[in-house]
Amino acid sequence: MTRESYRGVVRRRAAAVAAAGIAGVLLPLAVTGTAGAASFRKADDGASIASYKWLNKSRTAFDFTVNSPALGAKRNVRVLLPKGWKFGSGKAWPVVYAYHGGNDNYLSWTRSTDIQSIASKWGVIVVMPEGANGSYTNWFNYGKGGKPRWEDFHMKEVRQLVERNYHAGASRAVMGISSGAQGACTYAGRFPGAFKYAACFSGVLSMSLPGVPSLLMYTNTRPGTDPYAIWGYPRIDQANWDAHDPVKLLSSVRGTRFYVSAGNGEPGPYDKPGTAPWDIGYLSEKAINPTVQDFVNQARRLHIPITAHMYGPGRHSWPYWKREMHFAWPQMMQAIGAKPVR
Repeated sequence: MTRESYRGVVRRRAAAVAAAGIAGVLLPLAVTGTAGAASFRKADDGASIASYKWLNKSRTAFDFTVNSPALGAKRNVRVLLPKGWKFGSGKAWPVVYAYHGGNDNYLSWTRSTDIQSIASKWGVIVVMPEGANGSYTNWFNYGKGGKPRWEDFHMKEVRQLVERNYHAGASRAVMGISSGAQGACTYAGRFPGAFKYAACFSGVLSMSLPGVPSLLMYTNTRPGTDPYAIWGYPRIDQANWDAHDPVKLLSSVRGTRFYVSAGNGEPGPYDKPGTAPWDIGYLSEKAINPTVQDFVNQARRLHIPITAHMYGPGRHSWPYWKREMHFAWPQMMQAIGAKPVR
């Protein structure tokens, strides 16, 4: 290599380093892509970590990509790490799994809340997997089953990968918003003992109340998606609906404390002035509210510990869910044994 070409390489590398500094947390800062991924342990069904990238210099946040047999695709997961976390450590940390709503993705919690700031004050791992519009279930597909199997992706593949490779422990909590809230409360019933705490904000928690099946079919109707492939036809395939209905799964819950909340679909303190009464955020919350109340009533009949915050005015939107996260967080940390960071 000539002196001039060597200088050119140095200049190009310096420019790349400068660009990375300008990009800040949006660029990986160490091992990225497939490098090093082959050494990670797989899930029981063969799901593997295809790649990962650090998101900040302090290495407290990273994304990884799962090669998922359950979905037949690669899907992403965002992870927040506590102070003192190390790859080579034998310590297992308490973990919070955070699920997003429909028409969103795994970036939503860090985009729409201050979860990274609040989590940094605690010795806890936060795992935010992709949920797409999968409704947090293994799709019925007219009784044939098969892909996509979102429940398997979340409860088997992602859980096993973070426990086997990133020191996530067995002291778990789960929280979610909207369809992610429905998923969080469903998983707590379908996997008894898996979670010590479940926080469910504005989710459909009683799927068979009058009008609710139609609401779910409507919200899952979009180009390329057959809504009846998810749980089947209401009433005709009622057994499958019941097997995924949070309120009907409460009798199976073991050792889980709940925090649930919802507004009433009336104009609230975080809404833009002049928002139309027929705004979808108002209509959605108005329909969801009675399903949450039904869940609360059933939990209390079964003597399951539950905190309910039916906060009145408010629409189906992130400002309310961010507030609810702050309300639920201390209880959640106590339930899983997470300690404040000094």
